[in-house]
Amino acid sequence: MQSSFAGIELGKKSIIAHSKAIGTVGHNISNAGVEGYSRQRVRMEASEPLYFPHLNREHTPGQVGQGVDAVWVERIEDELMEGRIVGRLARGGYWETRDHYLLQVERIYNEPDEISGRVLMDQFWESWQQLVKNPESLAVRDTVRERGAALIDNIHENFKQLKTVRDMLNTEVETAVNRINEILDNTAQLNNEIARVEALGDRPNDLYDKRDVLIRELGTYLNVSTNGQDPDEFNVHTGGRHLLQGKIAYHLQLVDDPANEGYFRVAWVENGEDIQIEGGKLASYLDLRDVDLRREIAKLDQMTINFIDLVNENHRKAYNLQGETGVDFFSEYPFVNNVDGNFDADGDGAADQTRLFRITGENRLQAQEQIGLQGTLTFAAAEGTVNIDYYPTDTVETLVRRINTSGSEVVARLDSDGRLQLRAVSAADAGNPDFVIRYAADSGEFLTNYSGILTASGEEGAYNWAQADAVAALRGDTYATSPLAHPAGWIEVNPLIAADVSRIAAGWGVNGRPAEAGDGRGAQSIADIRNNEVMVGRLRSFDAFFAERIADVGVRGAVARDTHQNEKLVLKELNDMKSSVTGVNVDEEFTEMIKFQHGYSAAARFVNEIDKMLDIIINRIGV
Repeated sequence: MQSSFAGIELGKKSIIAHSKAIGTVGHNISNAGVEGYSRQRVRMEASEPLYFPHLNREHTPGQVGQGVDAVWVERIEDELMEGRIVGRLARGGYWETRDHYLLQVERIYNEPDEISGRVLMDQFWESWQQLVKNPESLAVRDTVRERGAALIDNIHENFKQLKTVRDMLNTEVETAVNRINEILDNTAQLNNEIARVEALGDRPNDLYDKRDVLIRELGTYLNVSTNGQDPDEFNVHTGGRHLLQGKIAYHLQLVDDPANEGYFRVAWVENGEDIQIEGGKLASYLDLRDVDLRREIAKLDQMTINFIDLVNENHRKAYNLQGETGVDFFSEYPFVNNVDGNFDADGDGAADQTRLFRITGENRLQAQEQIGLQGTLTFAAAEGTVNIDYYPTDTVETLVRRINTSGSEVVARLDSDGRLQLRAVSAADAGNPDFVIRYAADSGEFLTNYSGILTASGEEGAYNWAQADAVAALRGDTYATSPLAHPAGWIEVNPLIAADVSRIAAGWGVNGRPAEAGDGRGAQSIADIRNNEVMVGRLRSFDAFFAERIADVGVRGAVARDTHQNEKLVLKELNDMKSSVTGVNVDEEFTEMIKFQHGYSAAARFVNEIDKMLDIIINRIGV
């Protein structure tokens, strides 16, 4: 028969189970405000009954209940929703970062009207217009110098601020990679602890929560997916590759990239290959640094090099008050000292490249004249080359516009003398140098006999930068070598002019003689740059540059803000849905606490009654 003391054991087990349940409720309430905490419940089951084989007749039960057991403390979890949240965090992190940094770029461009780059450039052109009216005036020349210096200071400040933001992004990349590696190490350590606890048959719920918090943070940096189906290993992937495999973490490393101004690229430690990053803060840092900020600096450099080149081109032709000509208004610093642009790229002591920024033809052309020729022009593009067909009925102006809209990394214009001028733009690929004409060829006669740029047609007569002395393919010697990198950072008013404004030129000479008194045609040629089609990259004028610069970053900033807000709403909805299942509701916990408290009280009373019964049996029977 069953023991007389079985009731005590049965009540004790109930007390223990309800006590554990009440403790779990307290644990939930204590962690109600802890990020990533999932509420827990004690799973109670009926204890295994006692079975008496000899008591199996119909009128006698064959099993005797043994009360309740607290089998385990389970974590209330929604793995499907958690996976959706982790998968969405990368988009949220990407657009949040993009929104933050594009706002900084917008603030750089949001200058007060009186000191904005556009206003300062307008004032510079206006000072030249005043010099046209007073070509002998030193006072007006002083105004030209001061307004030129003010414009240069503005360009320097814009470059400095953009470069500072780009450097900040490089630091963010370094910080992000270090934090990713730290998260991977911490998660691998947690996996090891979890595996040990699970091996003992326990459920480390709080460790699960800690791991989920780490994975969520990792998901803000990278687009990650998790796989916990294997009971022995918890895996994390990005781009189809393991970041974490159980206790093994696959780290990232930072590698200096000389082709990208020494900024870091991100690679796998195990093989040195670049990591393919599809989303998250890290992808946003890299995109902002190597695409957005690089493009903004390139546009500023593009404007600057075209500005100083055009002003100097016209200023050199004019005469100053000292009877000099050939003086630059702005200082230009070439990338190479060789007058033909020869450059030793591989450092072996022998030139193997030619770096030219501008090539001007020998022949004067009329913009509205039909060329009467047919052929195909070929120029270097961001990837490979681009072909531009021309036909006999095309005018010079039509073909020039076709070149400028072709997608090549060369733009064309007619200079003040009507000569065809080819100029390089900033390179789309960081592996290619900025402001270098890399290839130019013509299957017909437009670039050869018609405009006077190349000596021969076809591939054999092509200009190709990937060799020394490539200028041998050019008909004349009117070309300029490429400037030092980032001209927006070093351009200055010529020290000769800064020291003596009488060296500012204003008039044309005649037959080699200095300009006569009252001749302001040289100053007029510079003032006319303001309204001429000068091709600042793909843009036709400097006014178009300033308008496009502000509009472009404004549109990208607005898209980033709107997308960031949308992602915040989506993530909030997903988190709310998950919290409705896994989060701690204090009111619900109070209800559970009352329920378990009543159970505990009932069990205690049951034990008390059993104690009374035993007291009667032990102490009173037979007395």
